[in-house]
Amino acid sequence: MYNRDMANKRKDPGKTMEPATLYGAEYSVYTRLARLVLEEAGVPHGLVEVDVFSDSGLPPEYLAKQPFGKIPAFEHDGFHLFETDAIAQYVIDVSGRRNLMPDGIRDRARATQIMRIMDNHGYRSMVWGVFVEEVERDRRGLLTMDEIDRARDVLAVLAGLMGQPFLVGERVTLADLWTAPMIAYLRLAPTGAALLGEFPALESWWGHMATRPSIMATRYPMEINAAGKKGGAA
Repeated sequence: MYNRDMANKRKDPGKTMEPATLYGAEYSVYTRLARLVLEEAGVPHGLVEVDVFSDSGLPPEYLAKQPFGKIPAFEHDGFHLFETDAIAQYVIDVSGRRNLMPDGIRDRARATQIMRIMDNHGYRSMVWGVFVEEVERDRRGLLTMDEIDRARDVLAVLAGLMGQPFLVGERVTLADLWTAPMIAYLRLAPTGAALLGEFPALESWWGHMATRPSIMATRYPMEINAAGKKGGAA
């Protein structure tokens, strides 16, 4: 997968960049997050599928790239890297797209705060606590109030911190790219979609994000299937 149009928008259009390779899975939140950064930064790249839930386990060649058995892992011009934070920062630096973080000291701190909120609270409560439980484990209508409230609490904090129209001001930053893959899964669960509806500012934010080329190019397989059933964008 190569995004040549976005690659042409990088800071130094006269320099040809070597394509990067991301190892991960289309269904993975953190693989998608890294893909979003690559897409927004205009770095040409390909995705090599790695299924961490495979019955046969992870192949030794992948564990040589990521010894902890997580996804994603990353390679660019002979340089190997894992941990999504490190991948994102490297992509920003190598592409020159430093506008993927805000300019001001306080705004940069706010973006980092939102990223860590999503890592430490959003991922567990919204993806695993709502989407996985309700959709993949078929607990529709059976979630407890504690499970629902944990996701609601994260959304309430996000809504209280966010700027306009994006999470930290007037342009997309890593804060948005960190949050979008988790919100995308939340929306696929009936309870999650209803929870998001309680926060109009976040629904408006998702409206800005949902049609971005990077978001469309990295949709989860389940999002694509849902869009097909509805006859439009998920």
